[in-house]
Amino acid sequence: MKFNTKTIHGGQEHDKAYGAVMPPIYQTSTYAQSTPGEHKGYEYSRTHNPTRNALENSFASIENGNYGLAFGSGLAAIDAVIKLLKPGDEVISTNDLYGGSYRLFTKVFEGFGVKFHFIGMQNASNIEAYVNANTKLIWVETPTNPMMNIIDIKACATIAKKHNLLLAVDNTFATPYLQQPLDLGADIVMHSATKYLGGHSDVVMGALVVKDKELAERLYFIQNASGAICGPQDSFLVLRGIKTLHVRMQRHCENGKHIAEYLVNHPRIEKVYWPGFENHPNHEIAKSQMKDFGGMISFVTKGNSFEEAIKIVEKLKVFTLAESLGGVESLAGHPASMTHASIPKEEREKTGVVDSLIRLSVGIEDIDDLIADLKQAIG
Repeated sequence: MKFNTKTIHGGQEHDKAYGAVMPPIYQTSTYAQSTPGEHKGYEYSRTHNPTRNALENSFASIENGNYGLAFGSGLAAIDAVIKLLKPGDEVISTNDLYGGSYRLFTKVFEGFGVKFHFIGMQNASNIEAYVNANTKLIWVETPTNPMMNIIDIKACATIAKKHNLLLAVDNTFATPYLQQPLDLGADIVMHSATKYLGGHSDVVMGALVVKDKELAERLYFIQNASGAICGPQDSFLVLRGIKTLHVRMQRHCENGKHIAEYLVNHPRIEKVYWPGFENHPNHEIAKSQMKDFGGMISFVTKGNSFEEAIKIVEKLKVFTLAESLGGVESLAGHPASMTHASIPKEEREKTGVVDSLIRLSVGIEDIDDLIADLKQAIG
């Protein structure tokens, strides 16, 4: 089954009771048992719920995995992965990643004795210098948030396997439509399903997908024991969103390309970060591991003025100034004061997240309206 068909049919079956084409919303916390311990596969909805299971099967299908897990948020999914570790274990992570991930790593798990190394991974060989007997996990984002850096997943997987480490890839920006990390050697794929998988800015959710049964069982145990699951209504919404993922991503990519080219030729723009440019660092790797280059773009204006960046995002009319990304509507954000405010200024600026940086999540509106909006806001 090819990807565009998987988004609609992958891991799904018609409702056994009445043949409903869409999985029903099982809005229940518990299930009747004929005698203690005998039931129809479901006993309590923290552990299993038919609507959530349908979604988890879809997650696994579109990422070419064997097991999918749905969580109450992307951070809850990341939390479950780090709970595989114990005090004294070490994680090697990219130094350009979502601020919420950085906050969870440094403000929560470092307090429990897990050590994190934040390094540049554009050259994957940099990783080996940080591997030691305590290293257990490599955490990768690609493209990264918000600098759109590209990390070679295959190269990271080679290093992970050489040292018997787990490799987890945050695939939120690319989505499985563009990139499938498990096929490139990753052990775990994570998504903030709030973003492109849901696609309509109406739900908060996280996802994990793995191939290995033993790893899946460990993660299912943590999911059930910690209880950070999503509800059936949210499961239904994200499952519905996945059914149009392929057609939405086509338009996100088309619009993203047009806007990146408009910005790079604008006389008031200093730098545009988008992996589709031939001069983008690791562009060739992006071409080899991604189907297209996505709808996420960051840029800075000439003069690198904080005040000018704020003025631009406030003047936008079709683009909405808001947190998040990946919805059908176009969004603009100021990472330094929004998504990455939890990262200290000195650390942010080392990776390029300067106060003048603007991040765009390009939606699926008419491209002429989007460019006209940028034109009036930038001048």
